[in-house]
Amino acid sequence: MDLQAREKEIREKLSLVIDRLMNLGINEKAEEDAKGSVLVAELIRRDSGISIWDWPQGVGLYGLHKMQEVMPDEKYRTFLKNWYEQRIAEGLPLKNVNTTAPMLTMLDFADENPDYEKLAKEWAQWLIHELPRTEEGGFQHVTSGSGDGKTLILNEQQMWVDTIFMAVLFLNRAGMKYGRRDWIDEGLHQVLMHIKYLCDVHTGLFYHGWSFKERTHFGEVFWCRGDGWFTLGILDYLEMCRDMIPPSTREFILDTFRAQVKALSKLQAPDGMWHTVLDDPESYEETSGTAAIAAGIMQGIRTGVLDRAYRSVAEKAVEGILSNIAQDGTVMNVSSGTPIGRDAEHYRQIRIAPMAYGQSLTIFALVEALRME
Repeated sequence: MDLQAREKEIREKLSLVIDRLMNLGINEKAEEDAKGSVLVAELIRRDSGISIWDWPQGVGLYGLHKMQEVMPDEKYRTFLKNWYEQRIAEGLPLKNVNTTAPMLTMLDFADENPDYEKLAKEWAQWLIHELPRTEEGGFQHVTSGSGDGKTLILNEQQMWVDTIFMAVLFLNRAGMKYGRRDWIDEGLHQVLMHIKYLCDVHTGLFYHGWSFKERTHFGEVFWCRGDGWFTLGILDYLEMCRDMIPPSTREFILDTFRAQVKALSKLQAPDGMWHTVLDDPESYEETSGTAAIAAGIMQGIRTGVLDRAYRSVAEKAVEGILSNIAQDGTVMNVSSGTPIGRDAEHYRQIRIAPMAYGQSLTIFALVEALRME
């Protein structure tokens, strides 16, 4: 396929994925498959549609934000604006790491709405002063305990790799926007804490989580989407920071990123995808994690922090992602929300279903693919 035809295919499928994201409803079949568990059904309802304030939707909204950098369209901005108005009118869930995710894109509208600015500052202050901490001051990965957002799971003394994307990006962007050096410094502290406790020195890959209570990485599993949160999120983080962190610290973070990409490139399947358990070729190939990894690699090449030799890895990943987009724009083979597991089998058994973050992370990847042409 020549470059012009390839770009046409990417643009067409990107438009389908975006439209599907904006119209993504609750996965009723997955609810039926919950086998009578009210909690599981609630969590499926929370995770699968676009009209809930939580992390899947927050990642979805940020995908629309990024997409407008290459395909600006007022209808997407209108969608985002209406989404925030509707969710805030309905009432927000309890604050936790995951419900922080929608705050990241809300900053786009804070200058024109003083209520949004007030909310953003309130949420950032909560992260700094009220979010439970682990030993050494890490952000404890507190999550919603039910689909209605009215209960919490504290995950005491646990750090998860997801936190960088769900909370640290917002805190850093808010710190830059409002000139709050203390917020920027805390964001850097959290990045370094997560590298210290989650990055495996033997492989360069990231574990899903760390428990200070148990002093373990739980099942010591390298989970595809978990690694993707770092691959993609860390470059956005560094671009936001610009010159606000010391060059030596920036280089340390980039060295970590490069080591991770080197390890990931060796684990890519022949069709361009990555397995949900990265080093287990018997586990299923997973699209959202593949998209996050691919987007991070392409962003690294584009910004000059990653060797262009990785272009072939990225191009192969894009082909794999395109093959997992249905005719109606649904991104297929996306794993559902994934708590930390005690063994690889836990990750192999996570259900597959259309998810807002699957749509969004695919948007990230296809946007970067267009920039790479």
